[in-house]
Amino acid sequence: MTLAVASVILVALAFDFVNGFHDAANSIATVVSTRVLSPRYAVVWAAFFNFIAFLIFETHVASTIGKGVVDPHVIDTRVVFAALTGGIVWDLITWWFGIPSSSSHALIGGLAGAGVAKAGAGVLDTAGLTKIGVSIVLSPLLGLVLGFTLMTLVFWTFRHFTPTRVDTLFRRGQLVSAALYSLGHGGNDAQKTMGVIAVLLYANGMLGPDFYVPLWVVLACHAAMGLGTLSGGWRIVRTMGLRITKLKPVGGFCAETGGAATLFLATGLGIPVSTTHTITGAIVSVGSVMNASAVRWGVAGRIVWAWVLTIPCSAFIAALTWALVH
Repeated sequence: MTLAVASVILVALAFDFVNGFHDAANSIATVVSTRVLSPRYAVVWAAFFNFIAFLIFETHVASTIGKGVVDPHVIDTRVVFAALTGGIVWDLITWWFGIPSSSSHALIGGLAGAGVAKAGAGVLDTAGLTKIGVSIVLSPLLGLVLGFTLMTLVFWTFRHFTPTRVDTLFRRGQLVSAALYSLGHGGNDAQKTMGVIAVLLYANGMLGPDFYVPLWVVLACHAAMGLGTLSGGWRIVRTMGLRITKLKPVGGFCAETGGAATLFLATGLGIPVSTTHTITGAIVSVGSVMNASAVRWGVAGRIVWAWVLTIPCSAFIAALTWALVH
């Protein structure tokens, strides 16, 4: 392995750390805002399940990222470095302003921008990007529908229970739902960096004739993401857990369970979805079941604008970085 390849792999793991740091809110915001767990215990809980997700999921999402965004033949150390820089810079910008944008789409935008800067728009994989584009729309909608459905079912099932009994029951249930969501988050998000590292190794002839994800890459990416989650992302936690709507344990359980189901489905199908989009849709739907006015729609609108800008902005940063390093 050359020094250049090793250096870019370290940058990729740094992106995975920032991803975990930036997206910690997705896994812990609801369980912290409902006071089921303290912030310190919540990040440990989430980081543990982020890491062990490799035991549950195969690397279908990594293959989509590695082969389904740009032509693998144009990939080299400069393209990957520029793509990662685009993702990291956009993540840090949105973290600073407390905006829960998508680390996944920042990385995809970075790959597309760097690839186009090097070889033109013809290197883009239309089929792969179409699948990713569809997922951008469907993942928050599916999270919204599942969260709304679960909240409605729970409301009617437990409508004769006292508020204290419901609160006690779902405080325990939220430990399970938070664990499931963290598994889904680790299983989908860590694989995106795996795909980038694997395609870099493949492009440099280090994997042989067939594309695959080595075990050491799987473990390194999950460990980096887990460490990032341990560091938290408190600015975004406040936005996700408190500013969109006020959640109770029953609402947190339904939002996390709906989001986890969406992530499990997408990861099994090899679709790189945004965990941020998914959980935000679920939180909005849960808040609107009882009272639509309980949702701060202005905050939700600013989040949507960040989603729209993520891919073009990270692509621009990556293209500029490629031009500078080239």
